[in-house]
Amino acid sequence: MSKSTSPSLAVVHHIRDNCLCLHVQRAARVVARHFDEALRPLELTNGQFSLLVSLNRSKPPTIGYTSALLAMDRTTLTANLKPLERRGLVKVQVDKADRRSRLMVLTLAGKELLAAAVPIWRKAHAAAERKIGKANAERLRTDLRKFA
Repeated sequence: MSKSTSPSLAVVHHIRDNCLCLHVQRAARVVARHFDEALRPLELTNGQFSLLVSLNRSKPPTIGYTSALLAMDRTTLTANLKPLERRGLVKVQVDKADRRSRLMVLTLAGKELLAAAVPIWRKAHAAAERKIGKANAERLRTDLRKFA
């Protein structure tokens, strides 16, 4: 086996300055902290808020549908549901049409909390858009949709 060497400092700097994955991850962490801080008074994280929003539908969605929508695996989604279930915000029930499937139902308490969270989200979202500019925010959304 040959002895490997570490990448040169030039390569490290190139990756640091150009890696899309690194820049998206860093930005995602900063944006997530921004929304986490805004939603903290309601004891919600940005991920929980997104999950509640995804469940606010006329017909309760399945775990499979929601995991695809949120781009997370079923195990992660199920783990994220647990605290919301404990708070009485979400109920998971068997789908009567397909007993193998589980439906996620937003409870009245969940709907009320979501209604209280939306104005907070709007304010935090407007602040985030102001930071990068409305046109840049729209372009960013468009570009990120290409990956999703």
